[in-house]
Amino acid sequence: MSDQHAHFKAHLDEEAATLALGAALARALAPGLTIYLHGDLGAGKTALTRALLHAAGHVGTVKSPTYTLSEPYQVQLDGRAVGVIHFDLYRMGSAEEFLDAGFREDFNGDNICIVEWPEKAEGVLPPADIDLYLSVAGTGRDVELQASTALGTSCLQRLKFAPKL
Repeated sequence: MSDQHAHFKAHLDEEAATLALGAALARALAPGLTIYLHGDLGAGKTALTRALLHAAGHVGTVKSPTYTLSEPYQVQLDGRAVGVIHFDLYRMGSAEEFLDAGFREDFNGDNICIVEWPEKAEGVLPPADIDLYLSVAGTGRDVELQASTALGTSCLQRLKFAPKL
């Protein structure tokens, strides 16, 4: 992945592979990272985020923020406490709700922000470092990660994941 914008594509043949990708992504995280999760309902966005958070050291329940819109977590990355904020904007009525809730302040150089349904806040949501696309494919899922910044590219370059074939 030496190109300017790293790219990763794989087929995940079972849920365990989706969870393994979440765990691998946790090991490649960096403070300040913004990840957009794209995919239909049931594509595995929350399951992947849950696996990522547990692999990053969160102990306890990882709730889907469907009704709260955001759930904050604290994890340790390289011995440093880092906030991970999981957003689910599915129920948001307008992009202005995102601004009114003060969520934009969470996107800073310290927090890692993971956003489900980013299109609901299009135009006001800070740009993604990585766009992650999940789609149901047979009994598994297809996944594609596309970096759009240097921070996203460095994260994908650190990603060590090889789905079993």
